[in-house]
Amino acid sequence: MIKSDKIKLVEELTEDLQGSTAVVLVDFMGLSVKSQQQLKKDLREVGASLVVVKNTLFRIAAKNTKQPKEIADTVIDGPSAVVYTKEDPIAPLQVLAKFAKTAELPQFKVGVVEGTFHEKEGLKKLSTLPSREILLGQAVGTIAAPLYGIVSTLQGNIQKLLYILKAKSEQ
Repeated sequence: MIKSDKIKLVEELTEDLQGSTAVVLVDFMGLSVKSQQQLKKDLREVGASLVVVKNTLFRIAAKNTKQPKEIADTVIDGPSAVVYTKEDPIAPLQVLAKFAKTAELPQFKVGVVEGTFHEKEGLKKLSTLPSREILLGQAVGTIAAPLYGIVSTLQGNIQKLLYILKAKSEQ
């Protein structure tokens, strides 16, 4: 790759990483071309992209962005693919983890999720979380549960009052 192409690639990668909610480096070695294409398709469905880039070029791009310093300073061995998204930060992790269950690849290396640096184990834990919509639904349900209890209690008292009034009117 000639120097002008490298500069252009770094500029494009810097622009892509700039507003990303999640940036994850994965080891994709051993993944067939067909599997890579399927993985890219699955990631596109959740608003994420996968780009294969040299580690040194990634470090330069990461230093040019507001990503945590650890992602650029981490020593990364072997070829890496960068997965990034500007949408739901957990969805690409879930896609990668699901894909890795069947093919044993790709493997997480390091990543940044919503501004926080994570090692391999942290990324695996995050990939087991439910989606953002499910978490928001659970939060709303937790907040609304006491309100439903109050409403049912008040309705019970009103029903008792009606039974008493009805019994009194029948006498």
